Amino acid sequence: MTFKRWAAGAALLLSAGALANCSQIFGGGAGGSGEGGITTAMLVGADGDTANWISHGRTYSEQRFSPLESVNRENVGQLGLAWFADMDTGRGQEATPLVIDGRLYLTTAWSKVKAFDAASGAKLWEYDPKVPGETAVKACCDVVNRGLAAWGDKLFLGTLDGRLIALDRNSGQPLWTTRTVEADKSYTITGAPRVIDGKVIIGNGGAEFGVRGFVAAYDANDGKQLWKFYTVPEGDENADSPAYLQKAAQTWNMDVLRDNDAIGGGGTVWDSMAYDPDLDLLYIGVGNGSPWNRAYRSPGKDGKGSGDNLYLSSIVAIRPETGEYVWHYQTTPGETWDFTATQHIMLADMEIDGKPRKVLMQAPKNGFFYVIDRETGKFISAKPYISINWATGVDPKTGRPIENPAARVDQTGQPAMVLPGALGGHNWHPMAFSPKEKLVYIPAFEAGMMYAPEANWKPDRARGFNVGFSLAGELPPDGGFRKRAAGTLRGMLVAWDPVAQKPRWTVEHPGPWNGGLLATGGGLVFQGTAGSEFNAYDAGSGKKLWSFAAQTGVVAPPITYTVGGEQYVAVLAGWGGAYALSVDGDLIKRKAPVRNVSRLLVFKLGGTAKLPPPPALAELPLDPPPSTAAPQVIALGQAKYGRYCAVCHAPGAVGSTVLPDLRRSGALESAQTFSAVVYDGVLKDNGMASFKGSLSKEEIEAIRAYVIKRANEDKALEAAERKVARR
Repeated sequence: MTFKRWAAGAALLLSAGALANCSQIFGGGAGGSGEGGITTAMLVGADGDTANWISHGRTYSEQRFSPLESVNRENVGQLGLAWFADMDTGRGQEATPLVIDGRLYLTTAWSKVKAFDAASGAKLWEYDPKVPGETAVKACCDVVNRGLAAWGDKLFLGTLDGRLIALDRNSGQPLWTTRTVEADKSYTITGAPRVIDGKVIIGNGGAEFGVRGFVAAYDANDGKQLWKFYTVPEGDENADSPAYLQKAAQTWNMDVLRDNDAIGGGGTVWDSMAYDPDLDLLYIGVGNGSPWNRAYRSPGKDGKGSGDNLYLSSIVAIRPETGEYVWHYQTTPGETWDFTATQHIMLADMEIDGKPRKVLMQAPKNGFFYVIDRETGKFISAKPYISINWATGVDPKTGRPIENPAARVDQTGQPAMVLPGALGGHNWHPMAFSPKEKLVYIPAFEAGMMYAPEANWKPDRARGFNVGFSLAGELPPDGGFRKRAAGTLRGMLVAWDPVAQKPRWTVEHPGPWNGGLLATGGGLVFQGTAGSEFNAYDAGSGKKLWSFAAQTGVVAPPITYTVGGEQYVAVLAGWGGAYALSVDGDLIKRKAPVRNVSRLLVFKLGGTAKLPPPPALAELPLDPPPSTAAPQVIALGQAKYGRYCAVCHAPGAVGSTVLPDLRRSGALESAQTFSAVVYDGVLKDNGMASFKGSLSKEEIEAIRAYVIKRANEDKALEAAERKVARR
């Protein structure tokens, strides 16, 4: 019997209501996994197991909806902290915990794993894969990890440095390790694996650093690779290549891919996946181009960007048994703005135009909410869920965006302010769907970006952000551009009607980069915020019903589960990620001070636990040495800073509340100390790798001169603001 036929039979049995709790026949008894551990039947029937949370999005459909209703609209005000656990890292926390048999398992920054008693909070075990600190320089968006997968009595972890590790679920001991990527290239893994019928499926990141994207499957028993699916052609596609890659090759400038191995094309599968067991289709979200600027990645004869560049920014359906291509839908043809389609993919059955449809839904970075037929990949509808200016709509006949020519910077060669920017209108933060309300809840935001094509750009395979745009922050430090940027920053929780393609209600947040979502049968939507709150909203109206002061920004998605019939809600808190590192730290601090306090928070009705007092947000004064370097030296430093430093330390050297603010660094006082850090790599174990292969000592000294100049400018700006405030 094929897996598709078996799954269909199991689904029929479940829909017939033969058993109240699917885990009773799937080896679990009383909601557990039993001696045989997690099985295919349990994963297929996860929606009927309300006690546990056994896969990343709770079910293969990734709806992140729990039928639990003990905590509901009427009593959520009684929700209190049951227990908490401090993490041992000070970086961003993005993981979705798993709960199996009364035990909670989670990953933290630096790919560490911890297990707790889900009711008491007692720590059961922990595992540290000891990711080398210098791996951090390969990660575009913090040293985060989004979670685990479970199968049998194993847990599966993807590490930042590209390993796939199987752990014994009871002890945390490693059982096998497989390296999934080429160690000499800038691949990373931050996403959660998925398991389908004993196959562990994982992708990777690195499209800002010149890699070629793929997703692969590994045997859960021994880690042996079973298949690999590449998302872009390599440059030598021929009659022996898979037909889908031959088709893709027709949409690229193959000479560039063939002749320059530092341009891998990108298309990494770094996060989203969903699975339909009835159709036996695995859906993957494909990322951005490498470099972003299509004029360098795939130029036409005129030197301008050319071709759709399949399968960038696409949703692709493949067979999980073999990795066989089935269909694709490209959300942003010829992407040039980092408009990934790796955002949350969600499956649902709904009535559209009076007919039942099996649909796939996604709100990718480009700002449109898509409804796609998941059987065929055919376009159904798309509308903007945020303000956008790069396109005016999506053609209903072709499913292609109707682009604004001025935003096509790879064609014009001129800078343009584009909305959304590279962070998107929705990033990795999971959505949720309520079948009761028939609404999708989107953690959306607006943040425009100035795309300035970099002249004479060349890739650097060793280090740096290889995007083909200048991130040097050339705008004057008079506060004006910061105020302008702050005016574009807007965070929202949007309750979206996917059939009508419009919002039902919207909640404004104090800032962007707010947390992932959970919807429940109790009529609630839970979400953390960049304003250091964890909130519960009425799923039907958006009214805030409950709030908890988390002491840190909460970006991870919550889960809910039961132990002994009592419902718990859990969320991993800890400010970090791409926005926290790369935007103007001064703007964040002025708008709402937020620090990293990494801990797991677990709630229940009547919970009485208390957090310790929050730590003070200590900040060194701006007290740089005088700026004495020649203008040409500072200009060189500005350009090199934009290429190699801005992605972690923010454009304009304005710093963040997660990584060191270079303007306030004591290393600025000494050229020798600064060089020891940047050139010699004395802090590599802390995440600051050596840039010896990419920057000369003279260029590093120019960067120091640029940061000193910026620090003096901002010191003067702060003094002027204080003078005005005293009047």
